[in-house]
Amino acid sequence: QVQLVESGGGLVQPGGSLRLSCAASVSGFSTYVMRWYRQAPGKQREFVARKSGDDSTNYADSVKGRFTIPRDNGKNTVYLQMNSLKPEDTAVYYCNAVQGSKLYWGQGTAVTVSS
Repeated sequence: QVQLVESGGGLVQPGGSLRLSCAASVSGFSTYVMRWYRQAPGKQREFVARKSGDDSTNYADSVKGRFTIPRDNGKNTVYLQMNSLKPEDTAVYYCNAVQGSKLYWGQGTAVTVSS
């Protein structure tokens, strides 16, 4: 079965940086569209960033200019590089993989931005 495993979450100070990882146990990883979502306490899950197999990217307005979504197809891993973090970035972050009708979610990794 396909699995997505997020890691890298933790506590970081405002203005700091953190890199999340999502390792995918899929074949043909480079053909998957990868996305990051997040869910803050008491709020609905929201889109954060997207990276396609051909490296095209999309970002939510709330993170544009601060976050990037590199991927390493050799490691079957997508990352979320988070810079200039704000307290409002505090959330559980989830990765998502899509290929045609196939859809997979990870279990999430928690990020807390606080001094």
